[in-house]
Amino acid sequence: MNALLLTDGYKTGHHQQYPKGTEEVYSNWTPRSNSYAPKGCDKVVSFGQQYVFTWLHNYFKDHFFSKPKAQVCNEIKEELSLYLGTAYDVTHYEELHDLQYLPIKIKSLPEGVEVPIRVPMLTVVNTNPKFYWITNFLETILSTMLWQPMTSASIALLYKRIFKKWTLATDKENIAFIDFQGHDFSMRGMSGLQSAIISGMGHGAVFLGSDSLPVISSLRKYYKAEGFVLGSVNATEHSVMCAGTKDDEIGTFRTLMTTYPSGILSVVSDTWDLWKVLTDYLPQLKEDVLARDGKLVIRPDSGDPVAIICGESKTLGGNTPKDKGVVELLWDIFGGTVNAQGFKVLDPHIGAIYGDSITTERAENICQRLSDKGFATTNVVLGIGSFTYQFNTRDTFGFAMKATAVVVNGERRAIFKDPITDDGIKKSAKGLIKVDVLDGEYVLIDEVTPEEENEGELQVIYEDGKFLNSTTLQEVRDRINATV
Repeated sequence: MNALLLTDGYKTGHHQQYPKGTEEVYSNWTPRSNSYAPKGCDKVVSFGQQYVFTWLHNYFKDHFFSKPKAQVCNEIKEELSLYLGTAYDVTHYEELHDLQYLPIKIKSLPEGVEVPIRVPMLTVVNTNPKFYWITNFLETILSTMLWQPMTSASIALLYKRIFKKWTLATDKENIAFIDFQGHDFSMRGMSGLQSAIISGMGHGAVFLGSDSLPVISSLRKYYKAEGFVLGSVNATEHSVMCAGTKDDEIGTFRTLMTTYPSGILSVVSDTWDLWKVLTDYLPQLKEDVLARDGKLVIRPDSGDPVAIICGESKTLGGNTPKDKGVVELLWDIFGGTVNAQGFKVLDPHIGAIYGDSITTERAENICQRLSDKGFATTNVVLGIGSFTYQFNTRDTFGFAMKATAVVVNGERRAIFKDPITDDGIKKSAKGLIKVDVLDGEYVLIDEVTPEEENEGELQVIYEDGKFLNSTTLQEVRDRINATV
């Protein structure tokens, strides 16, 4: 697809609509509100910029600059003439093709840091007066691609903070476990492959566990990830269990443990009767499980996650399997140890994972309930899926890219929007901006001079087709983990 189509249709006439003599348009990307974000997401993780601008650079190279000028410009001329119902002049596109690069400068906060609401994370400005129109021509594609990795990383960080809080309270000697306690199962429920990748990279910036395989190669390509990037385990699905037949489900368990005599093995256990697995089959398999060189992980996949994992009873020793829940039933069979903090830790040969319909609120409730019953919260892994990562939009954090300064006939003008009918969320910054750190927090300072705009925490990451100040996945993770 022609790269010039990566915008809203109404933007195709904006080069004619700016004041005559416009030379520069300066915009910023800002999270304006967390009204629709999960409770506890008070800041936004800066993440995804390097991926987005590398992708955009490569797309324009492959689908515009490397194509014959007549071909790509005549194609867009024909399409837009039909689209707008009038002959469309493509002179400005031809001039861009002659230039052979995107004449923009991008400044960004470091990826992996947390940014307060209403503090800009990114600025975009044209570097060539002839192409004043390109800044906000690119707004649409940037908005399309930037909001999701930032949103997913921010929500993943909230999960990790929940896990850390409860791990410190119930099993602090096992704090490294939290890197794997939130596992990405979202790929199948995302709106498309690119959505799965950019959201999955946001998750992967925070956690080390994922079943979204394309994320790994993307993190290697765009963030120079080396060695181990993300991990998972051998695991079944319902088709495997069904193929082994309901009448011989225990035989399927035996076969699986023979097939995988060591390492972590996750077995979906609610294809038919979860409680029978936990009260009949596993007691029969106890010695096989304990003799195995690894951990058998029981995976329920339906029902209320809190009740299934923790039991319907809020105290130990319920009368029915439903009262006890998965973790207590596993303790009854396999036992374990009581750690220095006084919480029960399952025998290392057995564990549990729940990966359906988990939310941050349910994660908090599961940890609370396990703790209340005397269990370490590290006894369970929670799968984070599309219920968490797909049920979001650009409005989750109110992201928007807005112009705040222009230069017309050599005169710099500070511009802004402040709709009288709005509640204040859409009010923009004004003029050139910089972001400083004050008392450990990023703060916005607007209406600065061009000299002041060159200062502060925003660093140039892309200018006139060249990448600067690139970062690595490890650097991003280090910044994130410093805030957990």
